[in-house]
Amino acid sequence: MFITNTEQIPGKTITAFHGVVSGSTVRAKHAGRDMLAGLKNIVGGELTAYTELLQESRDEAISRMKSQAKQMGANAIVNVRFSTSSVAAGAAEIYVYGTALSVE
Repeated sequence: MFITNTEQIPGKTITAFHGVVSGSTVRAKHAGRDMLAGLKNIVGGELTAYTELLQESRDEAISRMKSQAKQMGANAIVNVRFSTSSVAAGAAEIYVYGTALSVE
């Protein structure tokens, strides 16, 4: 599956348009991660627990989007974009969307 944030894939020809596909996940903060983040706020540095949480969330959302595209018969997704939103105290949604295509 080709995935890109551009409108086309260099060297590939679009043979079919399948429509918009998306994937999302809602994740909550973990109490243990919050305690470690609080300590990092004192001494400084990257909040690796949150970095990992966000990467896992992006990966899950992309996986769901790819699954939807495959069900439609696509082998590529272009114009991919990410969005985040707060859905509850301590919980956020990662949403990814794009246009599913068949390319050769």
